[in-house]
Amino acid sequence: MDHFEYVGKILGVDAMSLMNLDAAMEARTGKKNVLRNIAERNAEMIEVTLATLNSANHSAPHIRSVLRQTILNHEKHLMGFLDKVEGETEFEKAAKLARKIATCGKGFFLKKELAKEILEKRKPERLLTYLQVKTVDEALQRHDVTELFSALRFIESDEWMHETFDIAYGDFTARDFEERDIEISVLGPEWKTVSETFVKKKHHNVSHLKEFGVIFVNPIKENIPGKFLRDFALLLHYFHEIDFYSRLFRRYSSAPDFAANFKKLLRGDVPEIYKTNAGEWLVVPRYLWKINPEDPRLYLPRVNPESLHWARGERDLTSFAAPEAHLDLKIWHNLDWVGGSFADGGEEIVSFDLEDNAMSLVSFMEGKDESFNYHQRESMWTKLFEEYAGGEEKMEKLLIGHFNEGIIASS
Repeated sequence: MDHFEYVGKILGVDAMSLMNLDAAMEARTGKKNVLRNIAERNAEMIEVTLATLNSANHSAPHIRSVLRQTILNHEKHLMGFLDKVEGETEFEKAAKLARKIATCGKGFFLKKELAKEILEKRKPERLLTYLQVKTVDEALQRHDVTELFSALRFIESDEWMHETFDIAYGDFTARDFEERDIEISVLGPEWKTVSETFVKKKHHNVSHLKEFGVIFVNPIKENIPGKFLRDFALLLHYFHEIDFYSRLFRRYSSAPDFAANFKKLLRGDVPEIYKTNAGEWLVVPRYLWKINPEDPRLYLPRVNPESLHWARGERDLTSFAAPEAHLDLKIWHNLDWVGGSFADGGEEIVSFDLEDNAMSLVSFMEGKDESFNYHQRESMWTKLFEEYAGGEEKMEKLLIGHFNEGIIASS
C-alpha cells in the first residue's frame, strides 16, 4: 500500500484524487512529499501510542476498547483533580480550571450594553413567559444580561435567533466593539429545567455567544462515563473558537459591508460549493458529516476551522499536568488528526483523537456502541492543508483571509 492509498482509506477518498491534489499543491507551494510525510508520521504515532498502551492486539475492536478505557481512566483522574479546585459546584470548578488552562488572550467583542438593546428590539416572548415577567426591564432586574442572552439559545427557536440576527444586528460597526477577556459563566439552578431540552438535543451542556465572547455551562450534570471529559474538552475548544471569530470580527470591522458579514459569521453559513479545481480547498466551518454523511463536499479537499479550535483546545488540555492527581494526558497530545485503517474481517477506521474516543465511550456506556472518527477525519484534512501552507500560523492567516469566500484558491 503506497501513501496515497494509505491516507485515502483514512479519509474515505480514492488514492488518485490525493495524487492529483499532491501534485497540484507541490506545483503551487513548492513543497514536496507532504502527503508521504503525513502518512509516515501518522503510522509512527499510531505505533508509539499502541506501544505506550501495551496493546499488542491490532484489531479495530481491541484498539477501540483500549482507547475507551484510557479515556475512562483519564476522566477519573481529571475529576479527582477537580475536587481540589475552588468552587461551590462541579460546574464552577470546571469553569475555573478551564479558564486557567486555556491559552487565549483578549478578544474583540460587542459591548455588553448592546445586549439590552437587542432584547428590546426583539422581545423574547418565550424567555419572558418562562421567567413569568412581561417586559425585558423586569427580566433584567432579576437576571444578568449575559445570563438572559445565554438562555435564548435553549428557549427561543433557531428561526427566532436568525431573524434576530437579521433585524437587530444590521447596524453594528467597529465602534460597537471593545477589547476584553473571554468570559465563562455557569448558569444558575433556575435554568435547570428549561436547559434540559438543550442538553438532550445537543448532547452536551456547554455553549457560547461568539459575538459577546461568552462561554456558558448549563447546570445539568450527566453521570455517564466519558461525558465530563468530553464536555471539558469542549469548553477549551470554545475558548479558541471564540478567539478565532474575534479575529474575523476585527478583520471585517473596517469593511463597508461589515454588518452583513457579521451576521453571516454568526449564522455559520457554509458556501454551496460542490466542485473544486486542482489545488483549491473549501473552507467548511461545520461538521458536514453530522448533518449529512453523504454530503458530496466530504470527498473534496477542505480545511475546517473547527479542527483548528479542537487542536488548540486539546493541546491546552494535554499540556496540563497535575502529578498529585496522577493527571497526565500527554498521550493524546497531537493525536487529533491521527487515525488508522485496521483489518478485522474488513477495513475499519479507528480514530485516535481524544474527543472522538470520549464520544465513543459515552456511546458504549449508553449501550449504543457507536464509534466516531469525524473529528479525526476533518483534522487530517486540515493537517494536510497546514503542511502545504507552511505551518499553523500561516494556515490561520489564509483561513481568515479567505473565510468569507468559502474557498482558498490562491495563496
